[in-house]
Amino acid sequence: MYRRKRITLMPMIALAGLSLMVSLPLLSSTNLYAATAHRYDVVTVKPGDTLWSIAAAHSGDADVQDTIDRISEVNHLQAASIQPGEHLRIPQ
Repeated sequence: MYRRKRITLMPMIALAGLSLMVSLPLLSSTNLYAATAHRYDVVTVKPGDTLWSIAAAHSGDADVQDTIDRISEVNHLQAASIQPGEHLRIPQ
């Protein structure tokens, strides 16, 4: 009886190994576990600065509104108001 159980388990183990061999390359090609390094400049808000003026200074050729959206997301801003002395991370 012991031998019969071991023989029936062998195809199941082989099938599990085969499915693992097939799924691992698919997972690695989708970069589900790839770490992405984020780089930021840190800006200290000065009196008279606005989110728009800071984004315009750091947007380069990109759309200023897109830069504002990224700054807001990275800094978890709920509104466009910023205060002097506040430190903002600016995505590069």
